[in-house]
Amino acid sequence: MKHDLIIREPELYFDSIHNELNNFLRDTLLIHSMANPLNIKKTSIWRPAIEVKQNDKNYIVKVQLPGVNKDDIEVELDNDFMTISAEIKEEAEEKEEKAKNERYHTSEFRYGRYQRTISFDQPVKTDESTAVYDKGILKITIPKVQTENKEPRKLEIKEK
Repeated sequence: MKHDLIIREPELYFDSIHNELNNFLRDTLLIHSMANPLNIKKTSIWRPAIEVKQNDKNYIVKVQLPGVNKDDIEVELDNDFMTISAEIKEEAEEKEEKAKNERYHTSEFRYGRYQRTISFDQPVKTDESTAVYDKGILKITIPKVQTENKEPRKLEIKEK
């Protein structure tokens, strides 16, 4: 348990469950007379998939960010925390459609800002960390600060 990763964002899970349930109910149970598909909003909470691995020397974090430009991704390392931020911007072409008073029938595209903070159970070497973005996958390698694993030592207690 000493070397397990901790991702602390429980409120995000409740938001995600709530939105997924709303989407399910909207898409399967509502009849068209009650829900006009032209009014479906195309904005929703954007939650890219994340994968965190570790070995003796590194943490390896992968984030799925399809459709995101490399310049719209930011990774910040601070002590034992890493914050990943990204943004998918609405295309200018779609803004022109709004000016023509066009509406979407259905759109599952997601736009907006995403931020996620991960905490590590060991200190990391921020200056030796690397990030590579290829085909919609951001891969971040963060070296661990190597600590000595010494045997526990009992202290002798002296009387005063």
